[in-house]
Amino acid sequence: MLIDLITKNRSYRRFDESHSLDKETLKNLIEHARLSPSAANLQNLRFFLSNTNETNELIFPHLSWAGYLRYWDGPEIGQRPSAYIIILSPATSSKYHLIDAGIAAQSILLAATELGLGGCMIASINKEQVHDLLSLPANLEIVFAIALGKPAEEVVIEDVIDPDDIEYWRDDEDVHHVPKWAITDLLIPETED
Repeated sequence: MLIDLITKNRSYRRFDESHSLDKETLKNLIEHARLSPSAANLQNLRFFLSNTNETNELIFPHLSWAGYLRYWDGPEIGQRPSAYIIILSPATSSKYHLIDAGIAAQSILLAATELGLGGCMIASINKEQVHDLLSLPANLEIVFAIALGKPAEEVVIEDVIDPDDIEYWRDDEDVHHVPKWAITDLLIPETED
């Protein structure tokens, strides 16, 4: 069921770096994005694929990994992503390019999950430096990156207990906990006339 796939699709930040991803797998993930909806069917998004150690090492230092885990600088060597997909859009794109990028990223991540992979959308990226390092086309801007690989961490969903604390966290056994609101907290009740 789709709900099972969505539940398994977590933001993974630690991977089995020895599990490589080939270009065909990455192209297959882009195929899912290609077939996804696009505002006014403009299909403005473009994708840069990275699956080599050399290119991955260029990208990695320019990413911020987990804002709530202030003590953590990101995955260590051996736990870094095996691949990245950089999503780009034209500098003069429609006002809907962020929506299109979100839809494409979700399609990519769901397809990755179906393959037993995991990923993390990263918007906190030094876009100018990565753009220059990768010699990306001048007319395109980075929207965000998707880190991909074989997950090497456990991520669990739990209910929000304290409404003032929705931060994800790691326990003493390094399990990543993600609090989610209950559906009853998300629905706005109908008013009586």
